Amino acid sequence: MTPVTSGAAPAAWEDLVTAALLGTDRRRPPVRARDGDPAAGLLDAAAAHTLRRRAGMRPAPAAPLPHRAAPDDRPPLPPAAVHRLAMLLADRPGTGSGGRRGSAPDLLELLPQWLRTANAQGYAAPPHLLPALLDAARARTDLRRQVLTFAGPRALWLARLNPDWKFALRAAPGGGALLPSPEDGARVRRLWEEGLFAERVALLAMVRRHDPAAARDLLATTWSTERAEDRLMFLDSLRTGLRADDEPFLEQALADRSRNVRAVAAELLSALPGSALAARMADRAAACLSLERTDGEPTIAVEAPHACDAAMERDGITPKPPAGRGERSWWLGQLMEAAPLAAWVGRFGGRSPEEIVALPVADEWAGELHAAWCRAAVRQVDAAWARALLGTPAAPGTGGPGGASLAERAKLLSVLAAEERAAWVAGFIEAHGLSEAFQLLGGCPAPWEERLGRSVVDALNIARDAGGYPWSFSGVMGLAERCLDPSAGGRLEGLAAVPDDAENASPGAGAYWAEAFQRLLSTLRLRAAMHAELTAPGEPMR
Repeated sequence: MTPVTSGAAPAAWEDLVTAALLGTDRRRPPVRARDGDPAAGLLDAAAAHTLRRRAGMRPAPAAPLPHRAAPDDRPPLPPAAVHRLAMLLADRPGTGSGGRRGSAPDLLELLPQWLRTANAQGYAAPPHLLPALLDAARARTDLRRQVLTFAGPRALWLARLNPDWKFALRAAPGGGALLPSPEDGARVRRLWEEGLFAERVALLAMVRRHDPAAARDLLATTWSTERAEDRLMFLDSLRTGLRADDEPFLEQALADRSRNVRAVAAELLSALPGSALAARMADRAAACLSLERTDGEPTIAVEAPHACDAAMERDGITPKPPAGRGERSWWLGQLMEAAPLAAWVGRFGGRSPEEIVALPVADEWAGELHAAWCRAAVRQVDAAWARALLGTPAAPGTGGPGGASLAERAKLLSVLAAEERAAWVAGFIEAHGLSEAFQLLGGCPAPWEERLGRSVVDALNIARDAGGYPWSFSGVMGLAERCLDPSAGGRLEGLAAVPDDAENASPGAGAYWAEAFQRLLSTLRLRAAMHAELTAPGEPMR
């Protein structure tokens, strides 16, 4: 709004304000006093002046309209799926459906699966649901990638108009900007040299996926002029498609001014079994382990490093241990983690990984050594060593094969193929029950393999018969709602009925278990309906 130019005002507005702030005793207002009272005269003048200012305003020119959103050429959602999505989004926290769910499915937890399926089918988001989708992604960071993929270019258009949705511009590939084709060398170089940081990170990742060598060469053109924190982020992108010809560039990064950059370079080089750094680490690690005979039995003897020299530090060994950790064990762990696992087969007389892991270790170094080998198996994606360190699913977990901690087992399982991983976890549940299975189940892809799903349902049934409450298994039950194949629902029909409480059962436990199984069953039916609404008949669930 802009004021209309008018004739001389009885009193300047600024003078009235000054008199009001200082008080009419100290600053007499430039108006006539009413009944001898300058304050009343000031208020009269201010009221008249305000009315005159408001009456004299006229609308400012309208702001230009925003440009049109980019078109979304993807096919529209089927009507049933539109209705389902609206229902899932309406179940967001704060929309009035909170509180105890009883046997009702947790709809919000099904939204990621719905988005994954819709994106796999290539559908476009309904325009009228874009605000609700962006609100959901704002509330849950784990939804953002799937939401932004599904919402498409119109969501970015909206995000530029609403500060609450700015996260979408940061989270979208290229910070919301369109990335050039990786084959358009001129535009790629221009964006790399002139783009914002988020755009450059997205560009480098895209080029790396398309042509690893081209991405490395692109990074090399500006490497010496980048900031340390940017070099760290860019170097980390080389994990994708890491290959032997990356070694010269990574070796050069070992001399970087930044310790963090040097550490990442060393980690990447150690993941290349044929690299010079891996060979240096193998030599250092070999000097620490030897095979000796104790009471006639072959035993691994450990001589941890006595110092961390400059060459070790250059190769990524951190000299100062964390609080509570001894220096020698700290250095030993890092050496073993970075040394190629394949070298130990020759070092220990051609023994297999299983035979090496089964060897006794002298002087209580077994825990340190096996933990380092676990980290090495994950870093080097070595399935043979991962199997050896995991041992059999029924292993009690007290040293030797299968002696890894639960967290280490979860990481080792990530090295195995999905089917083998699911079979191992199923065997673990069959042997040990569900009390420690939550972390392992979280690494198994959904929907669960038939044997894994059966073992979980059987274990839940056993837990119910034990007479306790289902609260202790709420995490597993939640995973089952999201990951159990809906075809397993038939086995749950009998479990959803309310049983008579057993003599030694907790009061009301049977009813609570029945409610939990009813929720699981209704969730599986809902997931099956969601899948049918989004896919062609007979298409398997993913």
